[in-house]
Amino acid sequence: MLWTASQVIRKFSTSSHYYQNKLKLALIGQSLFGQEVYTNLRKQGHKVVGVFTVPDKDGKADPLAVAAEKDGTPVFKFPRWRVKGKPIPEVVEAYKAVGAELNVMPFCSQFIPMNVIDHPKHGSIIYHPSILPLHRGASAINWTLIHGDKKAGFSVFWADDGLDTGPILLQRECDVEPNDTVDTLYNRFLFPEGIKAMVESVQLIADGKAARVPQSEEGASYEGIQKKSNCRVNLAQPAQAIHNWIRGHDKVPGAWTVIDGQVGFQEHTSFISAGSEPSSNHLLSHFLPSLLPSPSIPIFPRQLLVKNLQFEDGKMIPASKYFSSGESSSVELTDDEKKMAEDIRMIWRGILSNVPAIEDTTDFFKSGAASMDVVRLVEEVKQRCGGVQLQNEDVYMATTFQDFIQMFVRRLRGEDQEEELVIDYATKEVNNMTVKMPYQCFIDGKFEDADNGKACDTINPADGSAICKVAYASVGDVDRAVAAAKEAFENGPWGKMNPRDRGSLLYRLADLMEEHQEELATIESIDSGAVYTLALKTHVGMSIQTFRYFAGWCDKIQGKTIPINQARPNRNLTFTKKEPLGVCAIVIPWNYPLMMLAWKSAACLAAGNTLVLKPAQVTPLTALKFAELTVKAGIPKGVINIVPGSGGLVGQRLSEHPDVRKLGFTGSTPIGKQIMKSCAVSNLKKVSLELGGKSPLIIFSDCDMDKAVRMGMSSVFFNKGENCIAAGRLFVEESIHDEYISRVVEEIKKMKIGDPLDRSTDHGPQNHKAHLDKLVEYCEVGVKEGATLVYGGKQVDRPGFFMEPTVFTDVEDHMFIAKEESFGPVMVVSKFKNGDVDGVLQRANDTEFGLASGVFTRDISKAMYVSERLEAGTVFINTYNKTDVASPFGGFKQSGFGKDLGEDALMEYLRTKAVTVEY
Repeated sequence: MLWTASQVIRKFSTSSHYYQNKLKLALIGQSLFGQEVYTNLRKQGHKVVGVFTVPDKDGKADPLAVAAEKDGTPVFKFPRWRVKGKPIPEVVEAYKAVGAELNVMPFCSQFIPMNVIDHPKHGSIIYHPSILPLHRGASAINWTLIHGDKKAGFSVFWADDGLDTGPILLQRECDVEPNDTVDTLYNRFLFPEGIKAMVESVQLIADGKAARVPQSEEGASYEGIQKKSNCRVNLAQPAQAIHNWIRGHDKVPGAWTVIDGQVGFQEHTSFISAGSEPSSNHLLSHFLPSLLPSPSIPIFPRQLLVKNLQFEDGKMIPASKYFSSGESSSVELTDDEKKMAEDIRMIWRGILSNVPAIEDTTDFFKSGAASMDVVRLVEEVKQRCGGVQLQNEDVYMATTFQDFIQMFVRRLRGEDQEEELVIDYATKEVNNMTVKMPYQCFIDGKFEDADNGKACDTINPADGSAICKVAYASVGDVDRAVAAAKEAFENGPWGKMNPRDRGSLLYRLADLMEEHQEELATIESIDSGAVYTLALKTHVGMSIQTFRYFAGWCDKIQGKTIPINQARPNRNLTFTKKEPLGVCAIVIPWNYPLMMLAWKSAACLAAGNTLVLKPAQVTPLTALKFAELTVKAGIPKGVINIVPGSGGLVGQRLSEHPDVRKLGFTGSTPIGKQIMKSCAVSNLKKVSLELGGKSPLIIFSDCDMDKAVRMGMSSVFFNKGENCIAAGRLFVEESIHDEYISRVVEEIKKMKIGDPLDRSTDHGPQNHKAHLDKLVEYCEVGVKEGATLVYGGKQVDRPGFFMEPTVFTDVEDHMFIAKEESFGPVMVVSKFKNGDVDGVLQRANDTEFGLASGVFTRDISKAMYVSERLEAGTVFINTYNKTDVASPFGGFKQSGFGKDLGEDALMEYLRTKAVTVEY
């Protein structure tokens, strides 16, 4: 879990009370669970003298190793501890040398010798996901569900030479909900509470209060890890038992049965109690004879609902489509429909005059038809067959005569009409209007709750109140979204669409965004804290411009011809084609929720890709409103999917998903690095990253002072400092420094801080509470390091997450605030000597970031000299924040690579294919 590690630590850290008794610990284990136990034990003051974990996999260290190495804790990565059942002497000696008093074994998957288990003064304790003695063994949590237990839980026990048979130190339990899976139990209880319990257990041992309760053999069970050969579903049992069997299996190998081939259910089931009406979107008892309604049960029996079916070849489809798909059945024609079919056959014969007879298998295009013939076919069918409305794309989707007739008859009967979009809105009376906000996941053209039913509040930063609950997507939701995007790309109309028609849809989408711009800006304001006027002009306004710009690119994507060496007597033609990549994932930040969506998705869609987008967890609402508008614009289902949720779950799954071919990310540099690792290890997917910045702004004494003050303030305080290209450090020439600071402070005092929906407000709230706290801490560090706090530095004394515009001077190059990005309204100012151009350039470039930069001077020669030497992807001269949809945007060094906006952005979502023909 890349994105949420720090949040998990905060949320699940144990009490901060400092105990007197502390131990020297050896941690033997792995995974994020092991990492969290390690981190929290150190927080409690225990000394971890050694970490023993698994070797790196594909060049990637285990999370426990990563945390320990960062702290300087000795880390050992033994591939094994025993050979042929005997301990490896050098491994055991390396372990003994650390001098541990207790072995703590969270999530340990290796076989540890008993001379290691028993060596420490206090022995060894282990975590186990079962209320021992029930369900001993590695598959304990699975069997809890398979057996239909009403209670789940975990044990911390003392290790012995048996199999999970040592004395119990402590146990915790929780209720098992009807539709719990391995994942939901782990995420809700076993993971967070298990961390707390391991830390508590260590302290109980340190204090001499730890229990040793012998395990009884009564009730003890052991059932081995499930293999594919014995994971087949037994259909001759009640629905509840089938449901338990399916949800109790891990996704690999997954419970399966045979329906015209092998099918993996993979936790996509739910159980409906008697009397409840099942959703029409699920496969019911079509193929499960034991689930057929019983005459003795009124209306709806207890039923098993299967959401998705995954076939052996990896293809996943909604279960509801299995029995209605064209692959499994065809439409039986009435006599009148048969007459119409013969009329259509005559139309085909008139167009394909070169074909002796129109057979059911005759292919319209392989028989020589061209685009003009498509128009003729559509119009003749409309004219002669009762005005049935067809589109040119319908012909491309049904190219044989038989398929065309099937499509025509379904259209005639109204069977293949798109389902009306059903939206459960959260409504709010705000800004003199009623805003209607979707709050569910948007997958395959429909809004629906997260698979696990989870939702979390999104908060209005102006007052800290909850706006509404928004779906909190699961890994299953991500997989379904990717499957929908893949299907839309490979088999839907989007991939076959004429690029000009694709552009028309994007223009229509931009028009709809403009029609709804006040509502979008209002939602953006209450969800992100953006001042409404800025949200209207920039957040929403530039988003509309971006879609219009890239809509115009759709039919202008071109390859080129290349002269190559000719091998006589033959001649060669080599040309290149620009092709879409396929399914793209987009992960966007919280500072410009809609604009960041537009910057990446418009280029992605113009190139012909489909996408799955994860909005920031704290600002999901405009992305979901955008999803609604895409349906109104006519974007085919599956092309755009929006999955709100945590970065650690949704973002991680997208970065490692094998069907995602490109990931575009805007966010912090550390997370960008983790994304690159996951993308490389998974399938070497293409990546573009727009990361952190510490953009320098150099102000020379020969500047236009009025403009430099105004633009300098904008460079820092624009969008309350939550701006990726914000000037992170101002270098002001010594001779004008004091005057410049005086005028800036004078202007800050005129700024109106308040309600972002008030049209006269200059400065709104920070995006969320955690970020506000970080900014206050940032300012405290600046003061401690010796910088001069000239103005601000505190939270505003009013409800909401408001931060005072802040100015620091006398900032030296070594200071924290000189090097680290605040991402808030904090102006960091340093002097430089009069005339020292090269000196200030060296200081400005002395950073690992390189996103943007700026220079103010009336001397154009000096300006050009400086701009050529500044190491940044964007240089502003006598202006700042001036971005345009046609101008490429992106950073150098650790600010990332790849571009948003302009033609360069389009290339990020295309691949080049070279074709050589010999003739």
